Amino acid sequence: MPLLLSDLRTQLDQLTTRLDLLKGSFNAAGIEHQIVEADRRMHEPTFWDDPTSANVTMKSLKALKDIWTPWQEALKEAATLQELLPLIDGQNEKELAELAGHLDILRRDVERIELQQLLGTANDRRSAILSLNAGAGGTESCDWTSMLLRMYERWAETRGYSVQTIDFLPGEGAGFRNATVLIEGDYAYGYLRSEIGVHRLVRISPFDANKRRHTSFASADVTPEIGDDIAIDIKEDELRIDTYRSSGAGGQHVNKTDSAVRITHLPTGIVVQCQNERSQRQNKLRAMTVLRSKLYDMEERKRREALDKLSGEKQKIEWGSQIRSYVLHPYSMVKDHRTDHETPQADKVLDGEFLTPFMEAYLRWTAQNKGERANPA
Repeated sequence: MPLLLSDLRTQLDQLTTRLDLLKGSFNAAGIEHQIVEADRRMHEPTFWDDPTSANVTMKSLKALKDIWTPWQEALKEAATLQELLPLIDGQNEKELAELAGHLDILRRDVERIELQQLLGTANDRRSAILSLNAGAGGTESCDWTSMLLRMYERWAETRGYSVQTIDFLPGEGAGFRNATVLIEGDYAYGYLRSEIGVHRLVRISPFDANKRRHTSFASADVTPEIGDDIAIDIKEDELRIDTYRSSGAGGQHVNKTDSAVRITHLPTGIVVQCQNERSQRQNKLRAMTVLRSKLYDMEERKRREALDKLSGEKQKIEWGSQIRSYVLHPYSMVKDHRTDHETPQADKVLDGEFLTPFMEAYLRWTAQNKGERANPA
């Protein structure tokens, strides 16, 4: 189909309109003011007198510029193309093709900026603590849990995130009964919060000698890693700290010393544990980080539930209400039951390669249907 200058002009006008709408969605004037104010504070001679506060300001400034700079660059590109339009010969195929190429680049930039706005809740930029738990089904579900863990580890690698194992409990025959990992990187929580819920697998069981089809379940829970920038009051007398021997193979002290740590927060009943660090002290520090994050997340969920009740909405994450199905037999399909996003390339999803589109579809779905940005996490 031949390129028409009128069609390209319409596309550019539409992209310019989307950029203008973004100005209001992230309060451009407010962000610009915050950037100027942060720059002013950074040039004060006493800025580094309080390193903790200085680091918070630096992180905040980077987050603001990550929003502001791409939008400004896209605006400039759109303005440049608007100026070029009157100079283009509508009969010159080379010039039309060149303009179409610039519009494709601008369109991808606009889509990235729009997605960035969906990652605008208070904790989205944080690293994430991911916990996976096998459902009923013994070895089948434990193996499915290990498959999910591998999927998220592969996905994290593709994005340049680091993955640290915090705790795990091996299954009796294969896989894991449960596993907890820290996925570190910008916006890890923002993406992974789409994974909270029950995941369902349908396949021919490799553990069934009769090669029958089995259905397995595993649940995923995700909390943002909370740093020192947020104060969480935890009293020592509200904690019960137990030590035990690490499970599984590892360093020379594994299964010989009680280096693993389990912490129970008595008022809430939250239990966290860590066994993968080298010493009991390191395991305790890591477990306390997980506890802080879970307590913070619990309070945030209570707040969101209260807001949902006021708005007449109620969203449950409970066993049996799977958010996504992974079918490997009799056909290949992965489908998200919230967004209806699906792909027949289940192997690519389980390799972490095609997982991001499911996460992005969830972000767009929540923005359109749940009003999540009005109730930031």
